[in-house]
Amino acid sequence: MSRICQLTGKKAMKGNHVSFSNRKTRRQFKVNLKRKSFFVPETNEWINLRVSTSALKLINKKGISACLKEAKKNGILAA
Repeated sequence: MSRICQLTGKKAMKGNHVSFSNRKTRRQFKVNLKRKSFFVPETNEWINLRVSTSALKLINKKGISACLKEAKKNGILAA
């Protein structure tokens, strides 16, 4: 399973590791993903998602149902 957030679509970025001598080597910035269970009151069921920690903050702010609706509208989450 690839390391992609199921709500925001965040995935790994590429960049440079810069040493003290200013030598640049390629590296990867990975997403901080957590596996969480959420209760959706509209459907009265639990769902398991792999979400980034920034998506967790978004869920706390907006609510899980609003975030799911937005992710489905943007095509990130399958219906």
